[in-house]
Amino acid sequence: MGNQPDIRAGRLPDSAYAENFGDVHPPLDRKAALVEASRCYFCYDAPCIEACPTGIDIPSFIRKISTDNVRGAAQDILEENILGGACARVCPTEVLCQQACVRTAQEGKPVQIGLLQRYATDAVMDSAVHPFTRAAPSGKRVAVVGAGPAGLACAHRLALRGHDVVILEARPKPGGLNEYGIAAYKVPDSFAQREVGFLLAIGGIEIRNGQALGRDFTLDDLRRDYDAVFLGMGLGGVRALGLEGEEMEGIYNAVDFIAELRQAADLKALAVGREVVVIGGGNTAIDIAVQSKRLGAEDVTLVYRRGPETMSATHHEQAFAQTDSVKIKHWAQPHSLAGEDGRLTAVTFEYTRLEGGRLVGTGETFTLPADMLFKAIGQTMGPPNLLRANGGSEGLEMAGERIAVDATRRSSLPDVWAGGDCIGISEDLTVAAVQDGKLAAEAIDAWLGGGAT
Repeated sequence: MGNQPDIRAGRLPDSAYAENFGDVHPPLDRKAALVEASRCYFCYDAPCIEACPTGIDIPSFIRKISTDNVRGAAQDILEENILGGACARVCPTEVLCQQACVRTAQEGKPVQIGLLQRYATDAVMDSAVHPFTRAAPSGKRVAVVGAGPAGLACAHRLALRGHDVVILEARPKPGGLNEYGIAAYKVPDSFAQREVGFLLAIGGIEIRNGQALGRDFTLDDLRRDYDAVFLGMGLGGVRALGLEGEEMEGIYNAVDFIAELRQAADLKALAVGREVVVIGGGNTAIDIAVQSKRLGAEDVTLVYRRGPETMSATHHEQAFAQTDSVKIKHWAQPHSLAGEDGRLTAVTFEYTRLEGGRLVGTGETFTLPADMLFKAIGQTMGPPNLLRANGGSEGLEMAGERIAVDATRRSSLPDVWAGGDCIGISEDLTVAAVQDGKLAAEAIDAWLGGGAT
């Protein structure tokens, strides 16, 4: 194509980085929270509760905010969702509780449940008094693999019940998706680590960082050394495009770049292209597209193979990206890559359509110049047979590439439970991962108390 790749750092004035990556949704103050809480009808059999994956009694906590009982409101939230602070910031409330709000149907303007949840949980996190007291020690030890939302939620509930928990986490920091995988402007100011610290204050939880399943220990090791095991390690692999030249400079996995951005001490030092292309249709695709623009990219185009209604990113997220001048093109799939001297210069796409319910290429193409290409087309469990390799347990059933579990999140092995992105029934949401961890912890606690069944 003849264009010279242009990937460099410091595209923006210093002040722009703080502004671009500051809190995207400023919190409510007391007056605003009281006004918003007064809009709630406190419905009996409230539909918003049914729409919350963790089953928070939303009318109850909002009523408590309306009477200035903020600590009581936070207790309602955190008893069901110990990561309620993160979920208030990152969960798609517009398609969960707020979509179900009665005021949505009546006025098109729901009660701002997410912001009210943040108001309550932030107040308790900043308090010196922890809202939970641990039960007497049970003498049981549980291993949790992964310090993401599912693992942390499971560990907290188990510790609350008096069990000792060891979390084995591959990365240098706990937090999982909340620390490494979500756009920086959604969880600024080291919020993920503050929330982990709050959660650990219950006691009885040890986190061992730099410990990876299949490298430092096996599932058989854990089953031998602990009374029960919870697997919440997420998805470590990234899907490939399968195109010639995919190893060229300028082509990145979106999740890896977001992790680098989240850990960067100085965003100005993070290099970004002038012309950026993102492939994918989920929240990761939106997050990398918007953050590329906010790092100083001039043109950012997100390309998705189907229509907007099938994107896993919500309409709210899609609209948010477009307000940041991200262009979204639908009905196109990657066809080929072009480069010069081993560096990406352009990406060619083929238009797509549905034929008999099946997605097919039309044969027509278009080409986008690109200094950087981000792949956000989904993740995989990681290396083949990760859970069975290197002495891992045989007999662990899989649902496709993920772990098969029952309604209590128990696997086919009697002493192993799992939750979050690594299981076959979980939605790709922080709040769903928290619910997985909570359900598994309740089942583990019952099993440990009653003996193996």
